Amino acid sequence: MQDMFEFADEFGPAKIIHVHEPAIGLKGVLVVDNVAAGPSIGGVRMAPDVSTGECFRLARAMTMKNAAAGLAHGGGKAVLYGDPRMPKDRKQLLLRGMAASLRNEEDYIFAPDMGTDEESMAWVRDEIGRVVALPRELGGIPLDEIGATGWGIANVAEIAVEYCDFELAGARIVIQGFGAVGRHTARFLAQKGAIMVAAADSRGVIHDPRGLDVEALAALKDEGRSVADSPVGNRIDAEALVGVECEIWIPAARPDVVHEGNVGSLRTKLVIQGANIPFTPGAERVLHDKGVLCVPDFIANAGGVICAAMEYHGATESAAMASIEEKLRRNTRQVLEAVSRDQCLPRDAAVAMALQRVRRAMQFRRFSLFSTAPGFV
Repeated sequence: MQDMFEFADEFGPAKIIHVHEPAIGLKGVLVVDNVAAGPSIGGVRMAPDVSTGECFRLARAMTMKNAAAGLAHGGGKAVLYGDPRMPKDRKQLLLRGMAASLRNEEDYIFAPDMGTDEESMAWVRDEIGRVVALPRELGGIPLDEIGATGWGIANVAEIAVEYCDFELAGARIVIQGFGAVGRHTARFLAQKGAIMVAAADSRGVIHDPRGLDVEALAALKDEGRSVADSPVGNRIDAEALVGVECEIWIPAARPDVVHEGNVGSLRTKLVIQGANIPFTPGAERVLHDKGVLCVPDFIANAGGVICAAMEYHGATESAAMASIEEKLRRNTRQVLEAVSRDQCLPRDAAVAMALQRVRRAMQFRRFSLFSTAPGFV
């Protein structure tokens, strides 16, 4: 078990809670990173190979994402060990058990993430009530159904191409992770004239340099099949996806899919990070040195949490989508202007912007009085 203080710095984490209920095989972790701006919002990620370290990195990303988006919420994240494709009754038992175990942790508001969805959040609501991104039938704004995160990424793309040497219309895109985020991203970008030439999910990869039919691939996913089952295009290895030539490469799946060992194979001009922490810091540095623009995750994929926060405060779906468009376009331009002005990494510019907002929020907290008192250590 990792020590909380292995991760500690001036911003957090405020809490690391390990959840274990052997009777039902429940094993999970909650990291509440920073709640200076308000109770944390962050998704529950379900996978067999999650870890405390990954949970902390995701929680910190949520702290910066929520701060950058100007939300009255801090950052947190929960991970639940298990295969999200397990039988539904088993999955429901684990999620209800996780919610019940964290019933009194009011600094954390449940939300969906990889491996969980609106139905999962309905189970959490039934247990403890403290949740966002509920099904429409329960008064929620179903962010996966409407594609809130993908809508944000498409707006980020429109701004980012202004700092590149190509137009969005006609640009070739690759989607690594054609799921809840990736499929909507592809759909919104296709409406703007982009051409998807490759897509991947957990079971395969399909590639066609002439372009793929986004709606046809989405229909396959609705049937429970893989994009690799498409009769159009060629199946390629997952490792080969990194090397598919394109203008925009969008990771929308797991952390660290691009790292120092494979980043040299990327043949793209722009990366927009749809997933959380999909590139290692070293890989981002390599891209920057090669002149490839990389929009960081917590700037690009904040559409989902903006939608969730607005639902929590009673906003409508149309208001949420308008807010996503406004906030993400403004933040993307602010970060890329700083990159152009200071010749720094996009992540460095984004982190500086977000942490400035977190520090400002922390100044209003009670404990900030003690940290500036004479003789305080």
